[in-house]
Amino acid sequence: MTTVTARPRRARPQWLVPAGLIALSLVPIVAGSARLTQLTTGATVTAENARFFDSPIPVVAHIIGSSVFLVLGALQFAPSLRRRRWHRIAGRIVAPAGLVSALSALWMTLFYDMPASVTGPGLAGVRIALGTGMAAAIVVAFAAIRRGDVRSHSAWMTRAYAIGLGAGTQVLVFLPFTLLIGTPAPLTHTLLMTAGWVINLVVAEIVIGRRARTVRRRTAGPMAATTARLS
Repeated sequence: MTTVTARPRRARPQWLVPAGLIALSLVPIVAGSARLTQLTTGATVTAENARFFDSPIPVVAHIIGSSVFLVLGALQFAPSLRRRRWHRIAGRIVAPAGLVSALSALWMTLFYDMPASVTGPGLAGVRIALGTGMAAAIVVAFAAIRRGDVRSHSAWMTRAYAIGLGAGTQVLVFLPFTLLIGTPAPLTHTLLMTAGWVINLVVAEIVIGRRARTVRRRTAGPMAATTARLS
């Protein structure tokens, strides 16, 4: 008789995903830090940054809230941390930070006078829809975990994180276009910005689907074994 030994599956490095998310988060975090430096050191006021000097509180809240949400949110994807008390403690910081990020983004979209270089036709509507969606996703995730629905909580926080990380992905979308073609036209600007969010949300749904399949497999195994013993 020949004994067949199953090859053990290679474990994926658990810190690979959080590290990648933090690396992608560095783009908006560095840009936000530069903006804070401008505000605190009294940089020259131009048409491009006048709105921040006229009303600095929303942009400061957005930068701080987004930075905390992106970094601590990335660490929530580490399996070892999800199994520890740290996940719950960090979640109590991540959720409020995400709400600050989303609500301040909505305020800036509605009340800041956006220069033509950072907007395009329909982009304000996209920002309002996604900012509202991000805030709603965090609220739904909070309600889910309060009633003990961990799967729904995880899914909705993943969607909220995907929206919050849009600025990082948008750089990856804009960079090749700008290098190959040049500065995008206003409509193209809107489409490229929207593409960054769409890419993130598609990836988020793939991740959510994989988690659901993993849970089903883990549940089906013990159920099948129990059925076999009873039959």
